[in-house]
Amino acid sequence: MTQVISNPADRRAISGALQEISDSMYRIAAERDLIKEAINETCAKYNLDKKVFRRMAKVHHRRNFSEEVAEHEHFEQLYETITNTTSA
Repeated sequence: MTQVISNPADRRAISGALQEISDSMYRIAAERDLIKEAINETCAKYNLDKKVFRRMAKVHHRRNFSEEVAEHEHFEQLYETITNTTSA
C-alpha cells in the first residue's frame, strides 16, 4: 500500500528529513574512510595485525577492556570444555 502525502508542508518536512539522513550518510562514509586509512597506515608503519589493531580501537572507544577479557576467558573455558582441549 502506498501512502499519499498531499500536504505540501508534510512533503517539505519529509524531504528535509531525507536530505538530513543523506548528509549524515555522507559524513559516516567519510569517517569510515578516515578510520580505514588510519588503520592501514598505522599497521603498515608498525607491522601490526589489522584485525587485532581494529579490535583494540573498538575496545579503546568503548572503554570495555575488562569485559573483553572476561568474554575471551569465558569463550576459552567453554571451548576447552566442549572440545576436550587446552590452550597451548
